[in-house]
Amino acid sequence: MTRILIAFGSKRGGTAGLARMIGEALTDAGYQVLVSSARDIHDLNGFDAVIVAGALYANRWHRDARRFVRRNDATLRELPVWLVSSGPLDDTAAQRDIPPTSQVKKLIARVGARGHATFGGCLSSDAKGFPASAMAKSKAGDWREQAHVRRWVASVVSDLQLASTLQFQPPPHAAGPSQSE
Repeated sequence: MTRILIAFGSKRGGTAGLARMIGEALTDAGYQVLVSSARDIHDLNGFDAVIVAGALYANRWHRDARRFVRRNDATLRELPVWLVSSGPLDDTAAQRDIPPTSQVKKLIARVGARGHATFGGCLSSDAKGFPASAMAKSKAGDWREQAHVRRWVASVVSDLQLASTLQFQPPPHAAGPSQSE
């Protein structure tokens, strides 16, 4: 059974919740999934694929997600990897594809990630600290859409199935001349 790690960097819990949503969709598709904070993962042995989710703050990906990718870049280059950003506090991520920030683009190139997706963020109305409390006055809410997550996970599953099929194709048999010739 394919084992997938979902490592996340989350400051206020929204990206952790998004990582769990992705994990549930992958579990429903028949995969074995571990969802964990990126700072708590120290070994990638036994994983067949990795998804790294990072919250976006002022166009910067969460520090724990960045450090995880840098710390494990050699191993990640050998596995199917996808990067996920969480952050827009509106429905734009569900309406259109939002490209990765330049910082995330560099990490995609560093590990040869197969793809990237941006999902809506989540901010509680009682968020503490500046600028979160100021943003919460007008942007509080949850824009993580389950349907958007499941559509993206379906594309990841399709990619994993295709890779598995190609990887385990039996070698073509040497064909001699046809008997009907």
